[in-house]
Amino acid sequence: MEDLGQPSSYYALKAGLPVYSSDGEALGKIERVLADLDADVFDGIVFDTSALPGGHRFVDAPEVGDIFDRGVVLKITAAEVAELPPPSANPGSLAVKPGDLGGRRPGFLRRAWDMISGKG
Repeated sequence: MEDLGQPSSYYALKAGLPVYSSDGEALGKIERVLADLDADVFDGIVFDTSALPGGHRFVDAPEVGDIFDRGVVLKITAAEVAELPPPSANPGSLAVKPGDLGGRRPGFLRRAWDMISGKG
């Protein structure tokens, strides 16, 4: 394994840095770092294990071991990395529609107000 520099944090990770297994095998290069910097939450990394398409793998933050200036060492072996799934699409967003109001029909509050105020 090459000299990866000084210990660092996920803030320093960027595309192109090498990724190594816990047993020292070169696995590939970082493609994306998944994190919410504003909330200081590190989710994991997507790295490419192949020069050909289809080599992307996702490793969750708990499996990321040591982070250095010039690379990452995972907590899992090369054999375990081979079992990692490819990254999946982001989950869908939540949207509320008028029919999701818990059985209340549109105009419920207006009718309730009309009853209270004596108009209905």
